[in-house]
Amino acid sequence: MAGRQAYRIRKMGPNETHNKHRRAFPFLAQEVIRISDVILQVLDARFLEETRNPELEKMVKDMGKILVNVLNKVDLVDLRELRENQILVGLEPYVLFSSSKRIGLGKLRERIKISVKKFIGKHNKAHVGVIGYPNTGKSSLINSLSGRSKSGTAAEAGFTKGIQKIRFSKDILILDTPGVIPDKENSRKYDRHLKKHTMIGAQTYNKVRDPDLIVNEIMQKDPELLEDFYGIESKGDSEVFLEKLGKRRNFLKKGGAVDIDRAARVVLKDWQEGKIVKGKDNN
Repeated sequence: MAGRQAYRIRKMGPNETHNKHRRAFPFLAQEVIRISDVILQVLDARFLEETRNPELEKMVKDMGKILVNVLNKVDLVDLRELRENQILVGLEPYVLFSSSKRIGLGKLRERIKISVKKFIGKHNKAHVGVIGYPNTGKSSLINSLSGRSKSGTAAEAGFTKGIQKIRFSKDILILDTPGVIPDKENSRKYDRHLKKHTMIGAQTYNKVRDPDLIVNEIMQKDPELLEDFYGIESKGDSEVFLEKLGKRRNFLKKGGAVDIDRAARVVLKDWQEGKIVKGKDNN
């Protein structure tokens, strides 16, 4: 950044916040894939590639199961841009969905019924497994499908524990598991994975170390998004942005210095809760 000291990169130590229920490749996820006839992989529409799980996709393919990708949180993206994204070709079949706005619920229900048809005739009852990264909206999706709050939901990443069976219809059961992080990303040595997990919500805003670095990553991808939402001009400089936001919110330390950490966590909280959307402001 011209005229400013280079943005600091601090070495992250072991992350004590990894949830034990989100082990590298949990037995529960393997069991759900083994038992299920159809697998719904829930992806965050803002991070399609980042929230794919190649390890689980390969397992689904190797076991000959049907994989349907559910692109959740489409209310947080530009639908026209999303439909033009070439990545979608590799995600077919897929359904555009939003748990909060109930977008695509009818299409998802229909897709499930079509996909399990041959299995119901084979063993009277079909199982539909739901997989995905923590906090992609799996539990909320299941609640939408069942019509009731059968699967617990919470803002805290990795809330769902154990396999849960939820009735979709008299002959279709939905199986839910904790969020799964790919084995190669589970190592605590790689800070790029920790950054990614915070951006997609797999690690919550209040537990991540160096939240200002994550805000910088978000601004690198879309410089105007945060500036427009908070009404702060910073020319894409995350340090300037957080300084101004901290002053506006009166996040000051003893001596009057801006509490950058607190300002950054506010941004990450809004980000993970889906409040930061193009064309919407927080003034």
